[in-house]
Amino acid sequence: MLTSMTGFAARTGRADGFSWSWELRSVNGKGFDLRFRMPDWLGALEADLRKQIGAGAARGSISLNLRIAREAGENAVEINPDALNRVLEAIAQIEERAGATGVNLTPASASDVMNFRGVMDAPQNREASDELLNALRADIAPLLESFNAMRHAEGASLEAVLSRQLGEIETLTLKAQGLLSERADEMRTSFEEAIARVMGARADMDEARIAQEIAVLAVKSDITEEIDRLHAHIKGARDLMASGDPVGRKFDFLCQEFNREANTLCSKAQNAALTEIGLALKVLIDQMREQVQNVE
Repeated sequence: MLTSMTGFAARTGRADGFSWSWELRSVNGKGFDLRFRMPDWLGALEADLRKQIGAGAARGSISLNLRIAREAGENAVEINPDALNRVLEAIAQIEERAGATGVNLTPASASDVMNFRGVMDAPQNREASDELLNALRADIAPLLESFNAMRHAEGASLEAVLSRQLGEIETLTLKAQGLLSERADEMRTSFEEAIARVMGARADMDEARIAQEIAVLAVKSDITEEIDRLHAHIKGARDLMASGDPVGRKFDFLCQEFNREANTLCSKAQNAALTEIGLALKVLIDQMREQVQNVE
């Protein structure tokens, strides 16, 4: 089954006087890019997170956000001394400057000071307790399970779309193959008519020379190899989807090969029906490649 690079999962929890929320999301990416947004004092979790996320994802731009805060309670309020000193010094400077210029200010209250950012924040250098770290680590597995479930579900949808597109490509390829004999007769007739127009009368034509020229033209216009390669690419794409491995890069390269054969078929067509098939193939291949960009 294919896996999509697009996924999202969220989870909340609480322990040791803290509550938190996780958000794990991923979008398309050429390689594997994992980024974290979490408090520095919880850095001990990063190694575990990298290991577990990396074990389940091979490609994509993945971001993990952890928001954590103290719960309201008897011991929940703490003053950050450094932030408080900075705020008080700033207030003193403002009041001094205002007095020097004759401006009267209302004195700042304690509640005003508390509302400044950082004054009542939990200290960032707090050492996380084992209870808190263990509770956060216990969240990782179910978070990843939900995340990967969404990626697998998206992958199943992608596989259904790609399978349908491959089926349509195969149908068009078989139609092109069926036109080969009809096209050969048309090419011979067209070539003979062109020579007749130049020479003035068909009776004057050298049959051996005509046959030779048609053979040369047939070699230059032969699309048998292109059709054979299209069949091979269809089988290769189906094998990739059945492998269960991260195949997005290989599938994208295969789409380029599909497109190369469709372009060559169009350039060699010399037949309205075959040209129409080639153009339809190009449209389908472009649509398929758009879907492949989402495959891990």
